[in-house]
Amino acid sequence: MGLGIDTRNRIAKRAAQEIKAGMIVNLGIGIPSLVPNHLPQNMHVMIQAENGILGIGPTPSNGLEDENLCNAAGYPVSTVKGVSYFDSSVAFGMIRRGYIDITILGSLQVSEKGDLANWIVPGKRVPGMGGAMELAQKAKKVIVLMNHTSKTGESKIVRECTIPLTSKQCVDLIITEMAVIQVTNEGLRLTEVMEPYTVAEVVSNTSAQLILAETIENISY
Repeated sequence: MGLGIDTRNRIAKRAAQEIKAGMIVNLGIGIPSLVPNHLPQNMHVMIQAENGILGIGPTPSNGLEDENLCNAAGYPVSTVKGVSYFDSSVAFGMIRRGYIDITILGSLQVSEKGDLANWIVPGKRVPGMGGAMELAQKAKKVIVLMNHTSKTGESKIVRECTIPLTSKQCVDLIITEMAVIQVTNEGLRLTEVMEPYTVAEVVSNTSAQLILAETIENISY
């Protein structure tokens, strides 16, 4: 594509723009875990993880990892000034009381109503739902980062989810390698397109109905 950074980091970089100073943010595994690498160094943001940490920083460089510091997925993390540690019950108490300003999650499907399906692929074994259900229901804003289509080319933004739901009508914003889409009461609103894709390509690769914003911004990184 001739782009400066890889697809996963392009998505994460755009998601980082949704975060404002002073927020408490929870990040899911996968692409969301890359978001701290794209926050301004002087921005004070407290990133929370369900395993009991508030104050996650960028991914540590190779050789500088602390074996005792990891996120909920078990990957090494750094910390920022003011970090605190606690057990999982306190972490989930923070989530369930609504203290999380934004949660950024991966997903398998999102419906045109904002339904989220991200916890299990039918037929696959998983240890459990994790914190996705609570985060989807209790965070003040829910952002989904994912590839626009599956490995077989099927749209992951659908009219109705065909796999088990995590939570209904909870997603506020979808960011993929192709586009930025807002979930509104009127439907899915296409507001930004990632270069080198076009509006026509986004529409043709989305099985759900899209409302085109009056002005659609082109994003290039």
